[in-house]
Amino acid sequence: MTQVNDASSNLIARRRRLLGPSYELFYDRPVHLVRGEGVWLFDAEGERYLDAYNNVVSVGHCHPHVVAALARQAATLNTHTRYLDETILDYAERLLATAPPHLGHALFTCTGSEANDLAIRIARHATGGHGVIVTDCSYHGATIATAALSTSAGGLAVLGEFNAAVPRPNTFHDDGAGARQFLGALQAEVDRLCAGGKRPAALLLDSAFSSDGIFFPAAELIQGAGDIIHRAGGLLIADEVQSGFGRLGTGMWGFARYGLVPDLLTLGKPMGDGHPVAGVMARPELLEGFAAAEGYFNTFGGNPVSAAVGIAVLDVVQGESLVENARRVGDYLREEILTLKSRHACIVDVRGAGLYCGVELVGETLPAGSMARRVANAMRQRRVLVSNCGPGGTVLKIRPPLVFAREHVDQLVEALDAACTERA
Repeated sequence: MTQVNDASSNLIARRRRLLGPSYELFYDRPVHLVRGEGVWLFDAEGERYLDAYNNVVSVGHCHPHVVAALARQAATLNTHTRYLDETILDYAERLLATAPPHLGHALFTCTGSEANDLAIRIARHATGGHGVIVTDCSYHGATIATAALSTSAGGLAVLGEFNAAVPRPNTFHDDGAGARQFLGALQAEVDRLCAGGKRPAALLLDSAFSSDGIFFPAAELIQGAGDIIHRAGGLLIADEVQSGFGRLGTGMWGFARYGLVPDLLTLGKPMGDGHPVAGVMARPELLEGFAAAEGYFNTFGGNPVSAAVGIAVLDVVQGESLVENARRVGDYLREEILTLKSRHACIVDVRGAGLYCGVELVGETLPAGSMARRVANAMRQRRVLVSNCGPGGTVLKIRPPLVFAREHVDQLVEALDAACTERA
């Protein structure tokens, strides 16, 4: 393990004493951050790091337009949604305008976990089913319902008798056999649940298979998955918490690249550029019976400050053409990493869309996951921040703020090149 200085050691000890063992830290040598600006993060010693991981700050750390909107609304009014206020309505109009017309209602939460939890509740009420089907290395949240479905989180996921996991549509291993077998596995799980009287309420899919290892299978596979769940009487929930808001460079939402028509759309991380904003967009007919039977209220979800921040984020995404930037810079990012693949045997696959890239690594003398973690740590030493995903952590997960530019790609690729050379 890389040497940690005294100040960081003291913070780590204090953190363990106050927060307990549940909170993990990135990197062998954790980073003590004190400030952010654009694509940059600064540590307590004044060193600058290129942030190529944090999609939460989708329009860049501390974007002045977002900060000004937050401060202005916080100085004016902040309360809950049981009073009349234009701000939440203005935000709902702006947000719904980015989605297909059939998604006509918006409900707001604070986190993606809450959004997925709410979508599952709606699906269960609307269908009369109970089970939810996910992929086998996914992440969908930290509530009781969503943690049970977060199969990438090890012991958190307890699928139980009603839920099911199907193999991720792996486009790389075994010459893409996993992707080709995806629909067959899904149909088999649907049949099994229905035969046992446990009709599924929903298929919950991350549009980029973010925690599964970042895959973009053929559109007909994902369309076929939607057909299977609909024939079984269930709903399709598109989880855009990691892949939405223009990240994939082909429009605002990842599901659109497959030609999908989801019944529910869940949103989170990038909505507030760091402020906790999340939500669900839904078919209006799904909410009629749900509202009468259960209702929904969230003290902080959709408050005026959060709504003002959400509007400001949309201003920046649309006003600064960040979807197009994600496409253009993302293409360049993959091209440059592919040039490294020809020089480094440890790089075996490069996949992605827009500013979402997965780099699969292997090691001749190390398990693949250990190799990927070592490369991520070596890049951290060169002040470029990335992370890992997929079973065993074999994939470098690269998802920078959408304001990433070509010169930032050059710095990232230089660090990755050096890290792969060092760890070969």
